[in-house]
Amino acid sequence: MPNTFDEQLQFLVDSALREDVGDGDHTTLSCIPPDARGKAVLKIKQDGILAGMEIAEKIFRLREPSVIFTPFKQDGDVMRDGEDAFEAEASVHVILLCERLILNCMQRMSGIATLTRQYVDKLQKYKTRVLDTRKTTPNFRLLEKEAVRIGGGINNRFGLFDMILLKDNHIDYAGGLEKAIEKANAYRQAHRPHLKIEVETRNLDEVQRVLDIGMVDRIMLDNFTPRQLSKALALIGERFETEASGGINLNNVEDYARTGVDYVSIGALIHQARSLDLSMKAIVSNPKPV
Repeated sequence: MPNTFDEQLQFLVDSALREDVGDGDHTTLSCIPPDARGKAVLKIKQDGILAGMEIAEKIFRLREPSVIFTPFKQDGDVMRDGEDAFEAEASVHVILLCERLILNCMQRMSGIATLTRQYVDKLQKYKTRVLDTRKTTPNFRLLEKEAVRIGGGINNRFGLFDMILLKDNHIDYAGGLEKAIEKANAYRQAHRPHLKIEVETRNLDEVQRVLDIGMVDRIMLDNFTPRQLSKALALIGERFETEASGGINLNNVEDYARTGVDYVSIGALIHQARSLDLSMKAIVSNPKPV
């Protein structure tokens, strides 16, 4: 399994192109000479936050390392309808091969970055920070979480491997809250001392039980109202990091932030984001008049 970001990206790109190309890009093969070179420009057609510029360049370079990639904007920039994002000069076959993959990635990433920035902007005057979740598209998590980061959010755990998060089903299967925490802590000490433990709580009684047993790093307060959250935070004090989750949206996120909770985790950053409109157009020189 790939480990570094670039290795994971290459795995994603290779898989996506195999899905798209199959036994050949017969449209391009039928009408474009294999040695043809050309230029293309990425056109912005909708306002938002731009994301995926570095990814677009990496995708091109994975197929043609010598591509001439000229960026006009950067990841995280505000983008406006009518602007150009980049220009690329490469083999026409490479441009046409990568076109749809780059557009699919950048449109999706820009939508996520734009929605994330809306949440982040609402919390500028609070200490609360925005976390993403594992509610992602299978095999596209790498770029969805990168888009959250570009939009100003914080990547929470990437997968099941980089944190112990005891949610309701884990707790129920383990035989209860205390048993789940004790077993998780013993496992951590024996196998993965660096892992943080977070535990989900569903009411004030569970919060108090976690405080009594300890052995965790963060308490998730799931589906608490802002008023209930304030009561929970009064109990917790500064002993553990705190995270509010469930039912949080653009209309009420400030109500949660006013409580002083450390984090709000919002699955909607990814699963409710709408792709933004971009297009890639060939740059063709006009023939000189005779």
